[in-house]
Amino acid sequence: MSDDAEDTPQPLVAHLTELRDRLLRALLAVLIGFICLFPFANDIYQFVSDPLRELLPEGSTMIATEVASPFLTPFKLTLVLALFLAIPVILYQIWAFIAPGMYRNEKRIAFPLLFSSVALFYAGAAFAYFVVFPLIFAFFTSVGPDGVAVMTDINSYLDFVLKLFFAFGIAFEVPIATLILIWTGATTAENLARKRPYVVVGCFVFGMLLTPPDVVSQSLLALPMWLLFEVGIFFGKNIDKQRKNTNAAT
Repeated sequence: MSDDAEDTPQPLVAHLTELRDRLLRALLAVLIGFICLFPFANDIYQFVSDPLRELLPEGSTMIATEVASPFLTPFKLTLVLALFLAIPVILYQIWAFIAPGMYRNEKRIAFPLLFSSVALFYAGAAFAYFVVFPLIFAFFTSVGPDGVAVMTDINSYLDFVLKLFFAFGIAFEVPIATLILIWTGATTAENLARKRPYVVVGCFVFGMLLTPPDVVSQSLLALPMWLLFEVGIFFGKNIDKQRKNTNAAT
């Protein structure tokens, strides 16, 4: 425990009790969100599937190939959405648990990073829905062989879009990862800038692994990652400058 920490040291049992309470609060937030959203489960699925359904050929519909899919698929989507919406509460509980053991200067930068990571994750998911989905579904529905009806299974579609939501949400965390590396002293903005060619290649490899096997979706993931990496370097230079000024003052 640091000398300027705000709280006094607590015994192990007290820490475990606090950890349990905060985990229960996080689970309660997910449960409350699920209970509130479940009555609208079918409407939520309709909204999530709009980007594909709007591009299906005339006469084509989405289908359920398993007996329980009409119930289980919206159920799963609602549960994932409840978890998705509860992320701020979950991260706050994590923050409240670890914050007493941090230095004041660490808290000043850690909380903005935490808030920014949540906002960027949501931004990545929104980018996937409003930009990526219409483009890739327009591509997929237009290249099918003649005589093949496009009728996607609702559960397969959900698994597909959840994977993309997660991929783009994680990809948009690149500036946070960059700033943490610089803030902890693991590297500097200048060193990361020199590794730019490797980072660009890594972005496209990441896009290839987490998106469908087409150039459109791969590029739509890789290019924002690269741009966000540049944003991280830009703000990381300020951290390097502040560290140099602090070292010079001491």
